[in-house]
Amino acid sequence: MKCTARLLFFLVMFAFLAPFAAADSLGELARDFWTWRAAEQPFSGDDIPRIERPAGWKADWSAGAFAQRRKDLQRFEERWKSIDASRRPVAEQVDYRLMGSAIARVRWELEIVRGWQRNPVFYVDQTLGSIFVALTQPPPFDAQRSAEILARLRQIPRTVADARENLSDAAAPFARLAISQLSGVRANLARSATELKPLLDGVSAAQLDAAVEQATAALEEYREWLKKRLPEMQGEAAVGRAGFEFFLKRVALTPYTPEQLVAMARQEWERAVAFETYEHARNEKLPPLPLFKDQAAQITRSREQENEIRRLLEEKNILSIPARIRHYRKLPLPAYLKPLEEMGVPDDLTGPSRLDQDGVSYIPAPAETLGYFAGASARDPRPIIVHEGVPGHYFQLTLGWGQEDPIRRHYYDSGANEGIGFYGEEMMLQAGLFDDSPRSREIIYNFMRFRALRVEVDVKLATGEFTIDQATDYFVKMVPMDRASALEDAALYAAAPGIGISYQTGKLQIVKFLAEAQRAEGEKFSLRKFHDFLWNNGNVPIALQRWEYLGLADEMELLR
Repeated sequence: MKCTARLLFFLVMFAFLAPFAAADSLGELARDFWTWRAAEQPFSGDDIPRIERPAGWKADWSAGAFAQRRKDLQRFEERWKSIDASRRPVAEQVDYRLMGSAIARVRWELEIVRGWQRNPVFYVDQTLGSIFVALTQPPPFDAQRSAEILARLRQIPRTVADARENLSDAAAPFARLAISQLSGVRANLARSATELKPLLDGVSAAQLDAAVEQATAALEEYREWLKKRLPEMQGEAAVGRAGFEFFLKRVALTPYTPEQLVAMARQEWERAVAFETYEHARNEKLPPLPLFKDQAAQITRSREQENEIRRLLEEKNILSIPARIRHYRKLPLPAYLKPLEEMGVPDDLTGPSRLDQDGVSYIPAPAETLGYFAGASARDPRPIIVHEGVPGHYFQLTLGWGQEDPIRRHYYDSGANEGIGFYGEEMMLQAGLFDDSPRSREIIYNFMRFRALRVEVDVKLATGEFTIDQATDYFVKMVPMDRASALEDAALYAAAPGIGISYQTGKLQIVKFLAEAQRAEGEKFSLRKFHDFLWNNGNVPIALQRWEYLGLADEMELLR
């Protein structure tokens, strides 16, 4: 009887403890976290963290939902801390640190950036931005997609009501940006709906006008509400030094101080200025690059160039191109998307369930009045193809989404993603891609100037040394570039600190990583092998990649 009672006791205890034991599995934690994250992650103007939402997903940005997210976050943090990965292989320790970073990113969003309480633009992203993202995937708009767009439109009045309740610490600079973004909301949504309606499923098309009218009225009311409260807004736009350091060490896993980042970037800016000056002097007697005669010519040449880039990568033994990887294509900016194009990057890099589809970048017609990046692409598409397409974001993300490791498949970090995209530009310059076009080399060097300056702007916006207007002026003067593009960048980095540093800092980390790998492996070093590892793990912060590839843990010590 005693044995039976003892056995019963242990069975009961096992049943009671089973849910807690599951927390000891990193795989179980990752599965639960990513499922949760797909439902609660906010929309943003950045295309890298776009995710696939669960079927029937409905946004909830109410105060009660944020209170629940805080409770959920605490439980995920406790589960993560309960796992001891210190004796596991380095690859598994890397996965453990990835989960810690992903969980810390939610803490960063909820408690430090606090866009839901401080930034009125946050709710523009959750409303118009959510529609923009739904429209970036190319047609067809089947019944499910059509219903999803309609549901997001119908959710806008509820989200606007949540905004008025949640914005308890709104910062005036963000409010002014939101007011500006909403200045033409009625005309923009009406034009978008007119162009979209014939493409939608019949049931959704019949209900579109009413949903657009309700959404428009709510957003206009939100704009007027912001205008009335603008004089009393006392919230701070900057997250502060301590908050930014939390991001560097806990989220981005970047082993540098803000001062080190600025100093490193300043040297890179000086190098880029020198190289651009040399190139300009070398090309002094050459004519400027002409614009393509029309959109069709630009799209045709882009298709040819993407294939040329792929061949160069293989022929020069730089990077493997798996047969399963589709292509990165340029398409005309759809008429239904154009009125909302300021809501984000007009592209569709596909996703984990759409690896059989091409990546798409939507482009305007060539014109002298185009902004910084679009204007460059209207003369030579290759600098943007290299960064955004192949071997950049589309190619790298597609590799990542095909990872067998689910943690690395779902994890994202702009420091690695944007670092690889920027690194790829100069890598392809050195590989000879632009030997046929000296003026295109000038574009690459000017891009380098801009990316280096982004670090200083990002850091100074985060620490309160720059206002958004000062950051905009700095870009206009130091790149130089058009004011509209400069303001777009400055506003993004003020709202989402840490994105601006990612390009230059990630690239410098990759260059250091490559140099150490070449020195360690000597004659056995293979550039293709190194790049294949880097790109296949392209979602993983470079400090973690370096630890796994070279066994060097010194940067991990700096991140403790």
